[in-house]
Amino acid sequence: MTSGGIDLGGTKIEARLFDAALNTVDLRRIPTPTGDFDSFLAGLSEQVRWLEEQAGDAALPVGVGLPGLIDPQTGRAFASNIPVTGRDLPGALAQALEREVPMLNDCQAFALSEAHSGAGAGHGSVIGLIMGTGIGAGHALDGALPHRLNGSALEIGHMGLPAHAVDDLPLRRCGCGKIGCYETVLAGPGLQWLSGQMLGEAIPPANLSARTLAGDAQAEAVLDRWASLAGELLLAIQLAHDPDCIVLGGGVSKMPGITERLTAALDAVRLGAMRLPVIALAQHGDSSGARGAALHAISKGRQ
Repeated sequence: MTSGGIDLGGTKIEARLFDAALNTVDLRRIPTPTGDFDSFLAGLSEQVRWLEEQAGDAALPVGVGLPGLIDPQTGRAFASNIPVTGRDLPGALAQALEREVPMLNDCQAFALSEAHSGAGAGHGSVIGLIMGTGIGAGHALDGALPHRLNGSALEIGHMGLPAHAVDDLPLRRCGCGKIGCYETVLAGPGLQWLSGQMLGEAIPPANLSARTLAGDAQAEAVLDRWASLAGELLLAIQLAHDPDCIVLGGGVSKMPGITERLTAALDAVRLGAMRLPVIALAQHGDSSGARGAALHAISKGRQ
């Protein structure tokens, strides 16, 4: 079955047309209209119509993955970087297109994609952990998404850092309003901030990796400290969900050797004799969000 998936972000709306094997056969990106809700809705509608036209099918299964959440009872959206908060986005899009378009959180879409036919395939419980400009995760069980009360992903980036692990660091206010969230240190900007705290120089993650590969001991120390904090987050994930596999995505996950570094960090703080989950890199890379959205639309069509 041909399907379409839309990966909706703060800077672009990416539409992908997939064949029956979920291979990308066409792709179109447009800038995300962020001025107001109406222009945003028009841009999103345009991308859905483009997918329908490319497929020659007005009933093409199309799903949308977006940052933030959609309240499953009211349809009202909440997102920090697109102008949809407080609006019934699914209802407005359905009215504009005269059809339903299923929506889900982008981290959930990522987890569903990788659990279905990616790095998490064959594992019953899969966490998709996105480490980029923020930190978030999705959870797939037996290749499907479990019911969630608020329609949210795993907002693990906004759990608090353990006091013993950061007693020598100042706590930072997160974009969510809380102080001391994991995201403030583990996301890309947080890692850059951590290097500034340790070395007096705020170094982007890619440059830190390059310096580490070149034998820079100071850069290695920063990544070791970052990994130890990430290990605490992975432990919290394991204690709460006990997954078989954790799949990594996002820009920070592209640092060389990250799966080995994080596996060692989790091993160092594991509880008793608990077995470690497989930690793997996403197989479908940048297409995973749209793939998961397409899978979600297909599954909704079967219900």
